[in-house]
Amino acid sequence: MAAIHQALPRVAHALLRNELGCFRRTRGLERRALVRCASAGTKAVEADPKRTKKTFTARLRVCDLRANPTQKIGETVKLHGWVRTIRKQKTFSFLEVNDGSAVTGMQAVVDEQCEGVELVRGGSVGTGAAVVVEGTVVESPGGRQAVELRATRLQLVGGADPNTYPLQKKRHSFEFLRGISHLRPRTNTIGAVSRVRSALAFATHAFFRENGFQYVHSPIITASDCEGAGEQFLITTKLSPGETLPDEAIKSGKIDFADDFFEKPAYLTVSGQLNAEMFACALSSVYTFGPTFRAENSNTSRHLAEFWMIEPELAFADLED
Repeated sequence: MAAIHQALPRVAHALLRNELGCFRRTRGLERRALVRCASAGTKAVEADPKRTKKTFTARLRVCDLRANPTQKIGETVKLHGWVRTIRKQKTFSFLEVNDGSAVTGMQAVVDEQCEGVELVRGGSVGTGAAVVVEGTVVESPGGRQAVELRATRLQLVGGADPNTYPLQKKRHSFEFLRGISHLRPRTNTIGAVSRVRSALAFATHAFFRENGFQYVHSPIITASDCEGAGEQFLITTKLSPGETLPDEAIKSGKIDFADDFFEKPAYLTVSGQLNAEMFACALSSVYTFGPTFRAENSNTSRHLAEFWMIEPELAFADLED
């Protein structure tokens, strides 16, 4: 958080500097406020020379090592991650450490000269443990990886009991993973899906930004049923745990929402289109990209109760668009 707060004056100044060109004809408090913010950000950066330095130090990731393995040979590096597997032998142990940046992890060799080797011998470092491994990148004699890490220091950040840790070196069904939702992102499948979703979301925003669209945050809680897109999830504080409201009573208006939180029926949104249309009539080209909810009582593979939807809206659009 400290790094983010230190970077904010520079970011705000850069954004305001770009936007001020659109406000040169503006008069009154709005323009003066923008100028003050821009100048304040500039003074804050100039007054503290430390803020001009790099405020975020990127850690070395497993994917960085695997992308260019031979370039790192001979370098001393530090890896942060979780132990996927561990194989103990008489004089040394093999740890596969994964930080979530790649499907496969990096093999670390811990011998008797490694500081912290007693953590492995004593069983404190096992499958699932969070560790920091420091060592030298060397060419691996094995055929499964190009390089490995010859550990010189092993630090335990958070332990895990290998006898009860549920993720083992085998395939787990999705039904089993639903019961351990706090750990399933560590599996290859969910981890890979998460990385793909992140890349797709970034590409989506980049595409619209490059084409002059403004990103609009549409509300998740709404009183509108956007074009009758589907059954909605009702939000209310009138119910105690276990109580339900009959659909007929809701649709007929027989329920008094005057003493409810919003004083009228409120729902989880089924679409951000209505908000996007309003903003398009002011900003020309906009899009929404956020969660939407559908309450159809269907358990088929074609129905999702929650999903993210992209909805662009263009003012003055024609068939060429």
